[in-house]
Amino acid sequence: MATQNAFVTDPEIQKRKWWILTSIGLFTFMSTLDGSIVNIALPSMSRELNVPMNQSEWVVSIYLVVICCLLPLFGKLGDTYGKIGVFRIGTILFVCGSILAGFNTGLPFLLFARVVQATGASMTLSANAGIITEVFPHNERGKALGYIGSFVSLGSIAGPGLGGLLLAHLSWSYIFWINIPVGVIAILVGKAILPKDITKTRTKIDYLGFTFYALTIATFFIGIFIGQEIGFNQPAIIGLFVTALISLIVFITIENKIEMPLIQFTIFKNIKFSIGLIGALLIFISNFFFNVISPFYLQNTLGLTPNIAGYILMLWPLVMVVMSPVAGSLSDRFNPQLVTLIGLIILSISQFGFFMINADTPLYVFAIFVAIAGLGNPLFQSPNNMTIMGAVDQKQLGVAGSMNSLSRSLGMVIGVSVATTSLFTAMSHKYGQTTTTYIKNRPDVFLYGMHVTFLISFIICLIVTALTAILLVRSYQEKKAN
Repeated sequence: MATQNAFVTDPEIQKRKWWILTSIGLFTFMSTLDGSIVNIALPSMSRELNVPMNQSEWVVSIYLVVICCLLPLFGKLGDTYGKIGVFRIGTILFVCGSILAGFNTGLPFLLFARVVQATGASMTLSANAGIITEVFPHNERGKALGYIGSFVSLGSIAGPGLGGLLLAHLSWSYIFWINIPVGVIAILVGKAILPKDITKTRTKIDYLGFTFYALTIATFFIGIFIGQEIGFNQPAIIGLFVTALISLIVFITIENKIEMPLIQFTIFKNIKFSIGLIGALLIFISNFFFNVISPFYLQNTLGLTPNIAGYILMLWPLVMVVMSPVAGSLSDRFNPQLVTLIGLIILSISQFGFFMINADTPLYVFAIFVAIAGLGNPLFQSPNNMTIMGAVDQKQLGVAGSMNSLSRSLGMVIGVSVATTSLFTAMSHKYGQTTTTYIKNRPDVFLYGMHVTFLISFIICLIVTALTAILLVRSYQEKKAN
């Protein structure tokens, strides 16, 4: 279990702990927001950059893939040299990347800027939960981690809605430049209130293991994204997947042999920790199903303008803002697994509701299910984060935090790829020929694909609900036995 440290007993730090949370939360929100807000701007980017739509999609993909590649490394660097130092550097890199990304100088430069952004984002995301766990005492940790988890969820879900509102009045550059004033304020606040690092292990970094880990992630997801365009049976795609598999085997071999591995696989023997990570991964996959499908449904099937669609999609993050402190307080007062289970049941209801939606469904019914999803997410995220971070030792908080962020980031990448693959595969089956776009005057084809995709999302939620129920029963049995 995580132990109490000097931050918790320092009265000066305790006086400004909520300011520390605010500073970290702002960057957590922006880092995850930039993984989802770009989607709705891709058509505009494609036109202005004069590139095909499939090439513009790399603006989203490269950001998420780089984050997934770098999170474990920066988590380990945080434990070794200090999480707050890693976080500070990450904030500066992220703002610099945001400045560069807003300049319309061509796709290659934009992709470079997104790599800079993603590097900074991975540094902040790897350190946020570990810093919060060190700063807040145990009786307030659930609420604090709940806020951080909600910032993550808000960022990942608010993207389409906020992006639609911005594009209704401004160019796509401001999707990135909106980060600058908020980021600068957060950096200045952080400089004033973030304490100096105390927990430093000074252990050797496993750079060889990191190399093969990053190669595994990069080749696997590049294979998925390109395979969607040219087919998964092409020699190049098969070669990428084979490279990913070989790299994974080498990575696992290295980690099991060296004394100080990048990822200590023994940490996964902790059932609470492992199920918490699996739950975070699967729920973020489900959330990104919604991110992919909802803009098509609202704008193409229902014919709504981007700003009206944005208002409706903003219901999810708005409900989350209201419910986050409530969910955090419940996590501190009651069994976290029980609160998690309630949140998952509510999320399952929302996904079943999306599965039942049709072209003639009243808009307010769709809006109600969006709000229900916004209610269920914080009830899942807050206690789940508390379970994950409370299951490890103080010296492993950086690794645990980075693994928690990695599970969510992987969920975003996998969610996008699985959602688009299942959507267009189902649409092609219904249409009778291959299609990778919305077909005009054939809403039935899209709705068929939407139903299949949300059915998969509903099943994912049920799986996580079942795993959490098992964990809850086990916790009650252990408590009864003791």
